[in-house]
Amino acid sequence: MNTKLKCLLLDDELPALSYIKILCEQIADVEVVKAFNEPEKFLDTIQQFDFNACILDIQMPGITGLEVAKHLQDKLIIFTTAHKEFGAEAFDLNAVDYIRKPIQKERFEKAVAKAKGILNVKAAEETKQVLWNTDKGKTIINFNDILYITSSDTDSRDKLVYLQNGSKTTVKNISFEQILTLLPAAKFCRVNKKDIVALKAIQHFTADSITLHSNEKVNLVLSDVYRDEFRQRINP
Repeated sequence: MNTKLKCLLLDDELPALSYIKILCEQIADVEVVKAFNEPEKFLDTIQQFDFNACILDIQMPGITGLEVAKHLQDKLIIFTTAHKEFGAEAFDLNAVDYIRKPIQKERFEKAVAKAKGILNVKAAEETKQVLWNTDKGKTIINFNDILYITSSDTDSRDKLVYLQNGSKTTVKNISFEQILTLLPAAKFCRVNKKDIVALKAIQHFTADSITLHSNEKVNLVLSDVYRDEFRQRINP
């Protein structure tokens, strides 16, 4: 599940602000909602914007980024600064990350990826179900009810969603890639070319197979391509 990171930027130095904006625009699923170079104006107008993240310079004249952050409840915050002494205060405010200036592109991308990961987890926790096109019409399926998802034997474009109660539903004309964008990544994992499993449904596994909790014994192949990712998910 990928949720867009909607960012407000704040830095009193215009060259730094422009550079951060350029870096954001080069990253998928990141939107710069508004860029500010005055903390007072930032605080006066933030209620007007739909955003979930802020990238804040710490040391600014008048109001510091640390002070600004105290006004941003439930927002993801990445601090930038040329000074190393603010690190402890930044993390006391539950900052996602703290980047030293001059900002390196790779370091910036790493911080944004961390913020996107947190946002996706939050979104997955808030979203409990998905609406799919099935052979019975529009069908709501709760994530907690899913055991595993596999390709249809009659039409590979369709997928069979097996549920905990032993029933199954055919989802029409959808790829595994599309399915994975809808499922909470922390709860599901692809294990081979034709199967996605709910991690909580796993009873035991070996290097090349997975057995699921089910009324009927379900054994799935764990392929080489997906083994490392599976092990990371099952042992975070």
